[in-house]
Amino acid sequence: MSNSREMLAWLVGFPTVSRDSNLALIEFVRDYLETLGVACELDYNADRSKANLYARLGPDCAGGVVLSGHTDVVPVDGQNWTVPAFELTEQSGRLYGRGTADMKGFIACVLAAVPELLKVPLRVPVYLAFSYDEEVGCLGVRTLLEKIRQRPNPPAVCIIGEPTELKPVLGHKGKLAMRCQIHGAACHSAYAPQGVNAIEYAARMINRLGEIGQRLSAVERHDPRFDPPFSTVQTGLIQGGRALNIVPAECQFDFEVRALPSDDPQQVADELREYAEHELLPDMRRRSAASAIELTPLSAYPGLATDPNSAAADLLALIAGSREFGTVAFGTEGGLFEQAGIPTVICGPGSMDQGHKPDEFVTQQQLDACDAMLMRLRDWLQQD
Repeated sequence: MSNSREMLAWLVGFPTVSRDSNLALIEFVRDYLETLGVACELDYNADRSKANLYARLGPDCAGGVVLSGHTDVVPVDGQNWTVPAFELTEQSGRLYGRGTADMKGFIACVLAAVPELLKVPLRVPVYLAFSYDEEVGCLGVRTLLEKIRQRPNPPAVCIIGEPTELKPVLGHKGKLAMRCQIHGAACHSAYAPQGVNAIEYAARMINRLGEIGQRLSAVERHDPRFDPPFSTVQTGLIQGGRALNIVPAECQFDFEVRALPSDDPQQVADELREYAEHELLPDMRRRSAASAIELTPLSAYPGLATDPNSAAADLLALIAGSREFGTVAFGTEGGLFEQAGIPTVICGPGSMDQGHKPDEFVTQQQLDACDAMLMRLRDWLQQD
């Protein structure tokens, strides 16, 4: 088998922060696969600065397994790294570099396994699906999934290699991120009742979000598979005002909902919008007819809750060596694959405890174990 550590060194060397292009990495992967005789399809974004990669190994027939991962990484700005962020550094069995855990380690193992997968007669295909802009809202994979939906032979299961320490995972929460902009009316603070204080109305909106969050945390709504075991609501950013002696005309805040798969996060936004329209805006417009409250979505992805008795779960248990299925707190592209009709599970090397942090790392032991897992998948895929 090709060396997954060597492959990881190549991948880490491409600084594919979400705000930048991932084309150098994608073209490297395409060239590598094409030297092995594997045809690749690139699915570009609108300005062709980024691309997803999709490739098939084995027969063109229904069924098969997608091995999926995202190529973008989070920034290193302001983080105190003690090793080069975009250069693989090995120390005491740890492989350091941005993306080693989240999630170039898995992609490296998949690419290293390709020569071995090509040596055996596969009864169903293996698909490689590498996306862009997962870290900023699972953006790139959406167009890729649209194209997969249009094909006559859909895959039967998707394995997303997010870092789970190679523990089998069947679920995660969904997310909705929103921006709320309040437009009031400014005036001198000595005449505050004549203005419309956008900050004060924002505070009332945020307080309502807190009340919704309290309801969602009620014990009867708990799902013990998740940590925390309920849907959460939190306000993360707020800005407004120009000077203490000016009633602020503008205020903006961003909030997010992390929802159990059984909850619809859009209901939180709908309730907040209804509260604004029926309780806040009439009062605001009595003093300024131009007052407004706008709610704008920033990003969203669905949760995932794969049936533990499904064929997808059975396959994951076989190659992971365990039926002790769990969930993860972070989100993935899994819910989008599920919505596209492809049952999805999650299992990959490394831990998210290291992801997004300075001196991110994956252990060599985890890479070796992932290599072994992919060889068990190869054996399952072989024709009888």
